[in-house]
Amino acid sequence: MPAATTPPPGPTPSPGAGPRPVPLRDRRVQWVIPAAVVVAGALTIRPMGLSGRGLVVLALFVVNCAALGIRALPDTKVPQRAALLWFATGVVAAAALIGTATLGTAYLFAFFISGHLGYRLETRPALALALLCSLLCGGVLYLRLGPGYEVLPWAVGLAAGTPVVAGILNRSHHQAVRAALSAAESAERAARAEAQAAVLTERGRIARDVHDVLAHSLAGINMQLELADALIDTGDLDRVREANAKAHSMVRDSLKQAQWTVHALREDALPLVESLTAMVESSGHRDALAIAGTVREVPAPVAQNLLRIAQEALTNAARHAPGGEVRVELTFAASSTALRIRNRAATRAVTAATGSGMGLIGMRERVALLRGTITAGPVTEGPDEGGWQVEAVIPDE
Repeated sequence: MPAATTPPPGPTPSPGAGPRPVPLRDRRVQWVIPAAVVVAGALTIRPMGLSGRGLVVLALFVVNCAALGIRALPDTKVPQRAALLWFATGVVAAAALIGTATLGTAYLFAFFISGHLGYRLETRPALALALLCSLLCGGVLYLRLGPGYEVLPWAVGLAAGTPVVAGILNRSHHQAVRAALSAAESAERAARAEAQAAVLTERGRIARDVHDVLAHSLAGINMQLELADALIDTGDLDRVREANAKAHSMVRDSLKQAQWTVHALREDALPLVESLTAMVESSGHRDALAIAGTVREVPAPVAQNLLRIAQEALTNAARHAPGGEVRVELTFAASSTALRIRNRAATRAVTAATGSGMGLIGMRERVALLRGTITAGPVTEGPDEGGWQVEAVIPDE
């Protein structure tokens, strides 16, 4: 029976690869064992020739060799029904060879074929053929149906089917090894998929942070520079200086935002209240922040994403509603933290500009990753009618 061996260490197969190849050692063992039995039979079994009883022995020897040779073929190459017929023929030929030959190791074919039954066939047909092998071999010797009975006692023939047990155990061991390898490969594929998903998630987070800093900051700076360029032709140097100063101020704010982004990418814990206060004041809205509930430390991802949402909302308010009053409310509830940014309608002319369209999408992605909710839309009633409101609620766990 083929020996169960552990595959030698080597490179891990890539996901989606086919079945693991049979190790070279297994292949050699599968060929060496049948070859040894065949060589021993050729050297010892007598008579063997081209006429009379010798021709019969030679024909049975060839059939036994063919039956034994199936052990060296891959399981997938021989269907179960073909293997069953092949082994049945081999069992009959092995019993006939024991009764026909007068000398030699003819009995080895019966033992090795019976052992391989348990390895290549399902348990029921393997046991049935093994029982048939024992009855035929034992019966040939017991009933003295040929000269072979003079060489071997009938008990040896009756024991010819017992190696099937070793074959079944060997097959079970190989199946367990294959199952373990398959489970390991599945776990490896799952780990790789999980790692790839984590990489994609991290890329998405970095893309949102880069968008928050570059897209908004550069768009605002570009608007001021375009305004200054247009005012040069009018000769209004005071307004040119004002636009230029505002562009410089936006550059400084962008540097602060870049620092926030670096902190977020490093996953440093930012103090939510202090950072939000500085952000609101740097946007030109003093005393616009109101805090409700008992202030507490929130998880770093919650603080980072609430600050990003506030940054996005304040930038949009400055772009689409210049001059409009802005109010920011931070509420600490029992198990969640809520942020609401509401701005009134613009009081100054709005410079036409095209956004990237990623701002609201980025906010929704951030909140979804933390299993929170977000709403964004125009204010349709009250003193802030005509303005815009963004409200995000994120659970603390």
